[in-house]
Amino acid sequence: MDFSLTDEQQQLKDSLCRYLDKNYSFEARRQQLKTTDKYCATHWRAFADMGLLGIGVPEEFGGMGAMGNGAECLSVIMECFGRALVVEPYLATVVLCASVLREAASQTQKESILAEIVAGNTVLALAVQERSARYRLSHVTTSAQRDGDGYLLSGAKMAVLHGDAADTLIVSARSSGQPGDQDGISLFLVDKNAAGLTIRGYRTHDGMRAAEVTFKDVRVAQSALVGPVGAGYAALARSIEYARVALCAEAVGAMTALSEQTLEYLKTRKQFGVAIGSFQVLKHRMVDVFNTSEQARSITMLAAIKADAADAGERRRSIAAAKSLVGQAARSIGQEAVQMHGGMGVTDELACGHYFKRLTAIDLTLGDADYCRAELGDLLAAT
Repeated sequence: MDFSLTDEQQQLKDSLCRYLDKNYSFEARRQQLKTTDKYCATHWRAFADMGLLGIGVPEEFGGMGAMGNGAECLSVIMECFGRALVVEPYLATVVLCASVLREAASQTQKESILAEIVAGNTVLALAVQERSARYRLSHVTTSAQRDGDGYLLSGAKMAVLHGDAADTLIVSARSSGQPGDQDGISLFLVDKNAAGLTIRGYRTHDGMRAAEVTFKDVRVAQSALVGPVGAGYAALARSIEYARVALCAEAVGAMTALSEQTLEYLKTRKQFGVAIGSFQVLKHRMVDVFNTSEQARSITMLAAIKADAADAGERRRSIAAAKSLVGQAARSIGQEAVQMHGGMGVTDELACGHYFKRLTAIDLTLGDADYCRAELGDLLAAT
């Protein structure tokens, strides 16, 4: 199996890495997190100019297409973002929401919204997670009641990634059936200024942003419906698959950078007159970190390749396995790095703690290691 990048993908990776190395230093990121800005408009515009916001978006809507396998290309970008600890709403807008629109939106919606995403003129967020759902997309209690030529939305969503930065939300609501049913879930576009909509944003511990969103008889027009009534689950599930692969790739980038920084620290930190990296026990621990990181990289590459497979069962098994193993690896490497840095590992001034927080959050996003392992078991049992 060929894991090498195409010429286009390599050029994209090289240009992105150059930009991040020059403009997205750790200190610059720290300063950005101290501001009230929900994301950096300058970086977002640069991402648009580089074509990053158009990855996976068909060329007819202004995008760059898949450049081969769409998930592979996204993985290249997300690995670079992981190394630099990028906090802009790329996962929320380009991976999650653009995927939903690509799968289910009407031609008119694609023409009007996807083009704005590609140009960097709008930010979207996917509001699907509810309390007590524990990652289950089908656990939807937010209701969508027919009201004349539109719908009334009522309910609440939690931990909406970059929800307070979004101009528009894509919301899952139940138009029929019971919580837990895959049928009966409809998707709606909701403007951030809609009457009855309340968004409470906050900074997460890893530097990202999220929001608690409540709907109190929020009225949306028929044109806000994304896809057929009651048939939104398939598009949601597909979007989550792409996002899981993207998260795995981001984790690989973060783990690689953290491993390199930890190794450098062991070479320079001295104790008893010698570098602590010369101690055999720490050498062995760094070997374990390297092996764990490479295993995570390999299974992420496989998941990216399988993400567009026609066989849905094979695709889901590969992605669930990757998210489970990478989640475990992220926790393990993060904890090891903190331990080997000692007390410095958890200070705000050192990048180690920031990587550790982001890796922990990645494990908990869209299905943690335990959840994905159980999901994989169910998928294997069904074969």
